[in-house]
Amino acid sequence: MNPVLVTLLIFVVILLTGTPIGTALGVASIFSIWYYNYGVGVIAPNFYANIAKFPLLAIPFFIFAGLAMERAGVAERLVRLIKALVGWMPGGLAVATVLIGTFWGAVSGSGPATAAAIGVILIPMLINAGYSRAFSAALVATVAGLSIIIPPSVAFIIYGTILNVSIGALFIAGIIPGLLLGLSLATASFLISLRRGYKGLEKASLREIVEAFKDAVLGLMAPVIILGGIYTGVFTPTEAAVVAVAYSLFLGFVVYRSISLKDMLKILADSAEMSSIVMFVVAFAGIFSWAEQTAGLVEASVKWILSVTQDPLAVMLLFMLILLFAGMFLDAISIYYIFLPLMVPIMIRFNWDPIWFGVIMTINLAIGQVTPPVAVNAYVTAKISKATLEDIGKEAIPLIITVFIILCLLILFPQIVLWLPNLMRRTP
Repeated sequence: MNPVLVTLLIFVVILLTGTPIGTALGVASIFSIWYYNYGVGVIAPNFYANIAKFPLLAIPFFIFAGLAMERAGVAERLVRLIKALVGWMPGGLAVATVLIGTFWGAVSGSGPATAAAIGVILIPMLINAGYSRAFSAALVATVAGLSIIIPPSVAFIIYGTILNVSIGALFIAGIIPGLLLGLSLATASFLISLRRGYKGLEKASLREIVEAFKDAVLGLMAPVIILGGIYTGVFTPTEAAVVAVAYSLFLGFVVYRSISLKDMLKILADSAEMSSIVMFVVAFAGIFSWAEQTAGLVEASVKWILSVTQDPLAVMLLFMLILLFAGMFLDAISIYYIFLPLMVPIMIRFNWDPIWFGVIMTINLAIGQVTPPVAVNAYVTAKISKATLEDIGKEAIPLIITVFIILCLLILFPQIVLWLPNLMRRTP
């Protein structure tokens, strides 16, 4: 039997039993390497090589920084500010949720982490203001997906590491698409709220707005310091992650004094757990990718794709459909390692810019974080809201359509994604 099909079949069968994705990838790939005599000696060095990469050091640091920022009270202060600015308008709290989620994406870099950080504050607030449980959960889950698009992004770090492209350039390229998606989701949530009669909150006075701004301004400076340092060349993305940790601890221990030593231990434990899950998947997904390439999956896939069509737009549409389907069952890291090796030869053939393709692919995977059955963001918000995953999925449909429209726009007009990176390259 074809080794590619055997490996994929074992992976799918194990996955259907409820086994974690990383374990399913590891078992399927190790069995394939052993059974087809690819050389079991490659497993250990491959495992080590997949995670022993300097750019990947940024992941645990950014995860830690996001957790520390949340515990320091930055999210709560941001909520008060945005609520004071736009909460008075019809559907204002929904619009505020989008704006807050967009900003938090510049702090967290992880969809589930953002859903948890802002969801525990905003979902009860939305429900108390008259919004349905399912819509509140769907809105937070969808907006949390922006965290893997707006820099700093864990997804971009993984993508850049696999393809050996500039993570800084990916961060820059994610800014305009991320803001465009945030604006579109804010508009969609406003129109939905208007149609359903979701009313605004009491209008804040100028004094309340000024006080809320003063209280939140140091938190607002976090993305400016982190991303500004990267874009000006003061530090690399990995070094920026360390700066983010230092700044978050400065806010928590010195400025707000909201983090105790007990909190610090909890933050360390949570960030270690989340980071280990990511690295576990990275290590075994890399071995799975190597096994599939050794078995000839790349050559067979490229040949099949080009036999279907050689039109670049049609091939891109096929890729997007494959990724949308895969996003319903797999996490973003696994999808990168499984599908990127298959797509690279096509990217080279059609001369697609890897920075542009990385943004397009990541937006597609952000949709997967909300689409069941494996909807990681929706699972988080379902626990908070007590709404069912099915109801959340239904409420998320118009929001997902909004994201998909922007995705199509960015596919048709790559210059939207590449304008800012190209501008930064030309700047002396």
